[in-house]
Amino acid sequence: MKTAICIKRVPDTEARIRVAGDGTSVDESGLKFVVSPYDEFAVEAALRLKDATGEGETVSISLGGSGAGEQLRATLAMGVDRAIRLDGEGSMDGLAVARALAAELKELGPDLVLCGMKAADDDQQQVGPMLAELLGMPCVTVVSSIEKEGDTLVCHREVEGGTEVVEVDLPAVVTVTKGEHEPRYPSLKGIMAAKKKPLEEKPAEGAESRVKVRRYSEPPPRPEGKVVGEGAEAVPELVRLLREEAKVL
Repeated sequence: MKTAICIKRVPDTEARIRVAGDGTSVDESGLKFVVSPYDEFAVEAALRLKDATGEGETVSISLGGSGAGEQLRATLAMGVDRAIRLDGEGSMDGLAVARALAAELKELGPDLVLCGMKAADDDQQQVGPMLAELLGMPCVTVVSSIEKEGDTLVCHREVEGGTEVVEVDLPAVVTVTKGEHEPRYPSLKGIMAAKKKPLEEKPAEGAESRVKVRRYSEPPPRPEGKVVGEGAEAVPELVRLLREEAKVL
């Protein structure tokens, strides 16, 4: 089985994000980038499926500039067989990203396409379902565990009050959440092997964005806290402030 994993280069989720001087981009000076955490869950799901069968091929794909090569190498170090970077600019337009990925995936012909449930930076949850529509494949979203039975995938989705089990015929697109897919740490052997694994670079097709960022702004500073007293004697004043100043009562 050939499995393609779509990944995205995003700022480290623990980094402090600063708005650049132009007001429409992020200041990247000193900023660390990583594989979007939900995409790491998808990588882990792909590797577990391959481990379970002992055969198949895994391919990671990313749309982005030369910097995305670092994140693709990270997936190779985890155990992915090869990687493809589609040279182009990332976009807030999920459809533009899906079109670029779909153009490559149609040529690649995978049996399974895995994506993270969402990207950690834009939080849109669009690309996976759009990709499925463009490829003419069924789609299952927010999957916490996957099992392969012949040409069928059994997908488990956590829903309120229980677990939903969905069976889908391959080929298919699945978006993955954490669940049991805790990403493995690359071993030293894996890191060394990743340097020799193929990382192909191609021009992106159909990635023209129709969405433009007009402005980024940082959240307003939080007001200073106020101590109104101690113990039960402070309750009347606290209630008054909540009613008259905070206006939440």
